[in-house]
Amino acid sequence: MKKLLTITLIGLLLAVVTPRVQAEISISENNKLRIAEAAIMQLYVDSVDETKLVEDAIRGMLESLDPHSQYSNAEETKELNEPLAGNFSGVGISFNMNNDTLYVIQTVGGGPSERVGILAGDRIIAVNDTVIAGVKMKNTDIMKRLRGPKGTDVDIKVLRQNDTINFRVTRADIPIYSVDASYMVDDKTGYIRLNRFAAETADEIREALKALKKQGMDRLIFDLSDNGGGYLNAAVDLLGEFLEPGQMTVYTEGLNSSRMDNYASPGGSKPLFDKGRLVIMANQYSASASEITSGAVQDWDRGLIVGRRTFGKGLVQRPIPLPDGSMIRLTVAHYYTPAGRDIQKPYEKGKRDAYSEDILERYYSGELMHEDSIHHVDSLRMETLVLKRPIYGGGGIYPDKFVPLDTTEYTRYYRSVMAKGLINSYAIKYVDNNREEVKRLYKNDEVFTKEFQVTPAMLQELYDMATKDGIDFEEEQANKSAPLFSMLIKALIGRDIYDNSTYYRVYNTHDPIFEEAYKLINGEEYDRLLKSPDKKD
Repeated sequence: MKKLLTITLIGLLLAVVTPRVQAEISISENNKLRIAEAAIMQLYVDSVDETKLVEDAIRGMLESLDPHSQYSNAEETKELNEPLAGNFSGVGISFNMNNDTLYVIQTVGGGPSERVGILAGDRIIAVNDTVIAGVKMKNTDIMKRLRGPKGTDVDIKVLRQNDTINFRVTRADIPIYSVDASYMVDDKTGYIRLNRFAAETADEIREALKALKKQGMDRLIFDLSDNGGGYLNAAVDLLGEFLEPGQMTVYTEGLNSSRMDNYASPGGSKPLFDKGRLVIMANQYSASASEITSGAVQDWDRGLIVGRRTFGKGLVQRPIPLPDGSMIRLTVAHYYTPAGRDIQKPYEKGKRDAYSEDILERYYSGELMHEDSIHHVDSLRMETLVLKRPIYGGGGIYPDKFVPLDTTEYTRYYRSVMAKGLINSYAIKYVDNNREEVKRLYKNDEVFTKEFQVTPAMLQELYDMATKDGIDFEEEQANKSAPLFSMLIKALIGRDIYDNSTYYRVYNTHDPIFEEAYKLINGEEYDRLLKSPDKKD
């Protein structure tokens, strides 16, 4: 049947393109594509990979549209969906590559690796008799060897200090968490950092809120900086814990998609945190579902946004799975905040490079460093729904409190050291030699954050490592970057010895957005900003 169809199409093709034929023949766009493919496969001078040909055609069509419609083959689709699905089957470790060796940062509590006795600090040198140490293997290739169907076994050879130990690990479902950190900053202020909006995100947030409230939280800093988004429904479910039941969270609408309204609905009998001060941290990399969340909180005057203008992704993609496991993610609608803001930033169809360079343009224009460089479009001015404060659409969520990007510590020397991965290498080396001593001196990560100090001698060891790796020492730049070096060393040491939350406990002591958020949520300015413009002091 396929051969007959191909012959028919080729016949039509020859009828259409024969030079002697003067009259134009009308054909459908669908047949035009099929004729083109058939002609290439049957007549082209060299061999052709038909799968690649078709996939390139699909990609080409989508690339001529908006910047977010895309095609992914079966393997790419699996990799894209896995972080959002909430779990995968594997051995249950967090790892880093250090000098071409896989270094175990943490084992998942109760997971397969922890159960057999693999420890933080172990080096995995072989997987199923395949050596992975010292062979410059890609992280993705290593992950493919460690992951696999639930219930299957994998043999792992570990180097622990000077001993080689063999483990047999039975793979199991491993959760992927979207909450990076959750802790009490002080007796009343909680902090939650979210890295993505995934299938289990709302449940994770609920658990974090319950735990923090038990510790006395009555105000929350919610960190969405660098959060690129994820599932729209995850944002809607999450907002059910911040807004009053029945308040609109977001609505979507497109030429071929009728309007769909979404409303706040708590996971339990009532919202967990619809009262109490709320500050959301956001920056130029906060996108999509992060903007839905920020926009709804801002529109309802539920809290304040601190940081910089968000990315500006207001387009909804519908996944269209294909039988071979590949997928088209097609933009089908715009989403709008409850006040009616379309926060999609401008773009020209087919010009994806220019779209992706927008952040760079913001940097060069000074917008990331100077609030007065932000240009609002008066025609896109709107008002919040309760206090009637001015807000704007047309390119991300504008913060209520601007925090400039500070690049003074980001010297050329710092960038060179970072590019070589030397800060991470130094932290791994330090933890190897001092893990038990640090645990003895600092009983928990809160004490570690307050009391541990990176000494000048430790910095000098880092600089010496850099020199040995071919990076010329530049004293003035090193001194300028010393606070940043110290913070990152301490944060990585804390993460490797305690947990991921420790990294952010330390990092936030150096983060201007967090510092402003903490100052705002505990000061009088919070009430001043959340005030109707016509209300007098």
